[in-house]
Amino acid sequence: MNQSFYAAAVAASQQQQSLNVVSNNIANINTIGFKSQQTQFSELLYTAYQGAENDVFRGSGSSIMQTSTDFADGALIARSGGQNYAISGNGFFAVQNPQTNQISYTRAGSFHWGNTDNNLNEFYLCDAEGNYVLDQNQQPILMGEDAEAQYPVGVFDFINTDDMQHIGNNRLLPVEKNGDVLVGTGKVVFGAVEGSNADLTTQFTKIIEAQRSYSYALKMVQTQDEIESTINGLRS
Repeated sequence: MNQSFYAAAVAASQQQQSLNVVSNNIANINTIGFKSQQTQFSELLYTAYQGAENDVFRGSGSSIMQTSTDFADGALIARSGGQNYAISGNGFFAVQNPQTNQISYTRAGSFHWGNTDNNLNEFYLCDAEGNYVLDQNQQPILMGEDAEAQYPVGVFDFINTDDMQHIGNNRLLPVEKNGDVLVGTGKVVFGAVEGSNADLTTQFTKIIEAQRSYSYALKMVQTQDEIESTINGLRS
């Protein structure tokens, strides 16, 4: 009996996490360069009970196996004036924290002039957080006097993008399984930015699925509670 409670409680908890992921996707529906995430479920281990002839298997429900990122291209949005870049195809922009030198990767290409070393004679191409945007040689891009000129923004990629670490503000860090950084095959588009690839219709559909699964799990808990109460009443 406790196994049924456990399976239902796990299901409710996991569907709540799934709703959190979908809610984040919807909240970023208009965020430049945002890549939506999706949960993938897997069955939990089975427990075997010895029967007269064959083992009888009982499941323990399901759990979120992983939360993966959908790196499909978002729509390109024309944006004239300033330093706006998008990538058509695979790859990422690389940005470097001027204090820690940590390099992270992003698809958000809304850049601007930046002065991060207090040298008023030198301005670098930076992202919204003040990180240096890097060229193909992984060096900060020193800007000239023309604020409308296109600069040599680099495009980078990895042999696979599974489980890249999200560190906020649409930036990602590679993990060991992603391998060494490679030259990206995507093409830089100047005068445009990439919109979010989260589709509102798809996200609402996932909300309905998660809400129904959550309701069924709670109903299962309620039913098992009623059964246990009945059994306890018969014992008294």
